[in-house]
Amino acid sequence: MQLNIHPQFQNYKSNLLNFIENFDSTGLLFGDGKRNKIKLFNLDGKTINIKSFKVPNFINKIAYRYLRKSKAQRSFEFANILLKNNIGTPQPIAYFENSNLIGLNESYYLSEHLDCDLTFRELVEIPDYPNHDCILRQFVQFSFHLHEKGVEFLDHSPGNTLIKKRIENQYEFFLVDLNRMNFHDEMTFDMRMKNLSRLTPKKVMIAIMSEEYAKLYHKSVDEVFEKMWFHTNEFQEKHLRKIRLKKKLFFWK
Repeated sequence: MQLNIHPQFQNYKSNLLNFIENFDSTGLLFGDGKRNKIKLFNLDGKTINIKSFKVPNFINKIAYRYLRKSKAQRSFEFANILLKNNIGTPQPIAYFENSNLIGLNESYYLSEHLDCDLTFRELVEIPDYPNHDCILRQFVQFSFHLHEKGVEFLDHSPGNTLIKKRIENQYEFFLVDLNRMNFHDEMTFDMRMKNLSRLTPKKVMIAIMSEEYAKLYHKSVDEVFEKMWFHTNEFQEKHLRKIRLKKKLFFWK
């Protein structure tokens, strides 16, 4: 097993190994565990989050072993890049990979567990959520900061931004599920708008987001709204087509 531990947590190597070796029988399950399984563990009084990635299929076993970085490694490395750029994400602790000659088997990403007040999903599903407009505008400011740093978070979707209330009317944002990102010297207007397309299908939210983004960027509100709404509709239509196709292919389920 390959171990890669953040310098701040080197003294906990034996503890972390113990968590991984006994992952199936210990720890508190967090979430439904349908695809990737997440469990919580106590590390010297601090709750940590261990994500066990689904064992890849045969082709991906080979790819992750010899051709590209595993999801666990990418999550760890991308988290460190985000923190260096003052972008919120739970503190990375380590990643572990278990491989054989054929390829990658089990892999794990370990980070500090963050208790959040809400995710972006609540803003979509609960229109009258307290301070809704304020949180949404601050989220746009956070996303603009991402884009200015050249970070294209490919899983920028409702469940992947954790939100914590810091003080009255001030919120902090933290990205999770980090294994799919691109980094650029500069992001174009179209790339920026497309990156926000998966967050909400609600036109009223897109209007507020466009207004706030336009304040920070050299475009008019109308231009930002038109482009953001175009990419949002494009994503929603593509998403619905996938759902219809799955229903046809797996009609017996």
